[in-house]
Amino acid sequence: MFGEKKENRFISIICERGKYNERMMVYVDTETGIQYLHVGGDNEGGMTALLNEDGKPLINEEYRRKKG
Repeated sequence: MFGEKKENRFISIICERGKYNERMMVYVDTETGIQYLHVGGDNEGGMTALLNEDGKPLINEEYRRKKG
């Protein structure tokens, strides 16, 4: 009715609770495969890219959309 439904670009692949009940979630960008860590409480939070041992973004090939 309103057009074609698009897939979500970011999906949550891991969700855990920390010691102080904060949420720790790993998201993956399905366009690039880059993974991000989000940590948040009730009214606060932050997000950062996960890095490999070389300091480059951690890629999850399983969720990366193939171009072409």
